[in-house]
Amino acid sequence: MAELNKEVVDLVWGRPSSGGVSASIFRRWTQGFVFSENEHTALEQFEGGPCAVIAPVQAFFLKNILFNRESPNWRQMSEEEQKTALCTTLSEILESACSSPTTEFCLVTWAKGQSPHTSTQTNTQTQSQTQDMPESSQPSQEQQQQPTALAAKDLGFEQFHSVLHKRIVVSVSGLREEVLSLYHTWRGCCGVLLFLYSVILTKGIENIRNEIQDTMEPLIDPVHGHGSQSLVNLLVTGHAVSNVWDGDRECSGMKLHGIHKQASVGFLTLMESLLYCKVGAFLKSPKFPIWILGSETHLSVFFTKEMSLVGPESPSEQARRVFQSFDPEDNGFIAESLLEDVMKALDLVSEPEYVSLVKSKLDPESLGIILLGPFLLEFFPDQDSGIPESFPIFHYNGLKQSNYNERVEYVEGTALVLGFEDPMVRTDDTPVKRCLQTKWPYIELLWTTDRSPSLN
Repeated sequence: MAELNKEVVDLVWGRPSSGGVSASIFRRWTQGFVFSENEHTALEQFEGGPCAVIAPVQAFFLKNILFNRESPNWRQMSEEEQKTALCTTLSEILESACSSPTTEFCLVTWAKGQSPHTSTQTNTQTQSQTQDMPESSQPSQEQQQQPTALAAKDLGFEQFHSVLHKRIVVSVSGLREEVLSLYHTWRGCCGVLLFLYSVILTKGIENIRNEIQDTMEPLIDPVHGHGSQSLVNLLVTGHAVSNVWDGDRECSGMKLHGIHKQASVGFLTLMESLLYCKVGAFLKSPKFPIWILGSETHLSVFFTKEMSLVGPESPSEQARRVFQSFDPEDNGFIAESLLEDVMKALDLVSEPEYVSLVKSKLDPESLGIILLGPFLLEFFPDQDSGIPESFPIFHYNGLKQSNYNERVEYVEGTALVLGFEDPMVRTDDTPVKRCLQTKWPYIELLWTTDRSPSLN
């Protein structure tokens, strides 16, 4: 890893003016992937920052146990089942980051004999006895080396980067075997960072730089410790683009990269309700009904088993997406000169005479603009979504202090999705609801707990 260290550090942490990443910021990122004692399928986060990795991993983990597992009781898991499901999830994210089928996978782990432990004497002896053994035969050390959430106290930023080792894997089957053999590494000290570095080197540093909008912006803010949108997008989609809209956009001669295909799990953000951005359909309408929710400072996960929420894109949803791609500033209208292009993109009849007729109907006052609403009503009047009026929902927040009684557990509830605002069923006005309203404008949430779950 020596030759790659500087490039990796610059990409992930930037070049802090003070001469290095502060010990407190680095410490927040030194935990492993640890399951909650109170919720067997929920990962626990100990301090602010690593949610940028933990929340995406949690979202894919939920996808795999809710929709790819036969057991009906998805909240109960043995340790062996946790191991299998977590390693399957980590492998899946690494596979999506791989730039081409012929590219090698890269796993970053501890150099031989360098793994930090929480107790000193016993573990030093154990390590010296086992350092020549193959990795897959080492879980027998578990009694002496319990996986820990936090790093050994003396492990600092510089030391961490001096004891890393890079493994190359050349096949998907080999990758899955290696990830499984490293289960205790992912669970232990710095497991989250080791996995993040594995994703970065599998993707390729240069490939990430080509996708990030501002190459001077690090993946982790060295001042506050939060992950960037590029980091979240890398883990969710395999591409480290900085934006959440669909496709690429031109702005003052610059090409701004967005999301190019439907994601497996989605992303919604409170920032959209504050009009700071607009999430595109590829993240808003994922393949599975699981959404990472972003607040100003934290990421949590909202999910349900109701697959009708993420059915194939309806003609009206496709029309909305295509229309909005011609309306990059999200004005809710396009210039009438673009109407023919929109109709062609949607495979609608686009003969000049017919387009002219439609223009006169949708713009009777000759204002030179076509509004989204009338356009959808003209061509797609039946917009029945097929979504049930109510369905069970769950919310996950990995931070202990953000959970009731400081126990990391899913908050259960029921969602009502109406086609219009109904004051008779108005519930609360909370950040989690405002975030979800960016996808379902008239959603109401009824939680089984006394208080609404926290986005922070």
